[in-house]
Amino acid sequence: LQRCLIKYFILQISPVRMMERSIHSAKYIFVENLYRSGKMPEVDYVVLSEWFDWIQNNTDVSVDLIVYLQTSPKVCYERLKRRCREEEKIIPLEYLEAIHQLYEEWLIKHTLFKVSCPVLVIGADHDMQKMIEKYEENRDQILSPCNMQQHL
Repeated sequence: LQRCLIKYFILQISPVRMMERSIHSAKYIFVENLYRSGKMPEVDYVVLSEWFDWIQNNTDVSVDLIVYLQTSPKVCYERLKRRCREEEKIIPLEYLEAIHQLYEEWLIKHTLFKVSCPVLVIGADHDMQKMIEKYEENRDQILSPCNMQQHL
């Protein structure tokens, strides 16, 4: 009952749903990185790829807009260190570089996987105040994603 009420409440307030990550980034970035780095056996990669393909073909997992907060690996690394979260202390810069490269191949160069929706690219190597300004500049486009791909 609680889940139904929450779903009803969310749908009544706004038709916009935002996610930090999606099934697409899970497959195209994180699974791909594990496989490329040799940390995932090929059999697991094939199973996950087939599962992903099945989900895409049998479930609506479409996305209207991807907002890519394009941040350099070095800035990401500095932010991780400043946050000082215990679980993030072991993340090396090389991992962030690999993840960044995959996002660039997918969302910017379109050489990794097909992008099935518009991508709004916002440079995010800025402090919080500047990022708030960038959000405000792009708010209408983010909340009503009837747009074409562009790079800001």
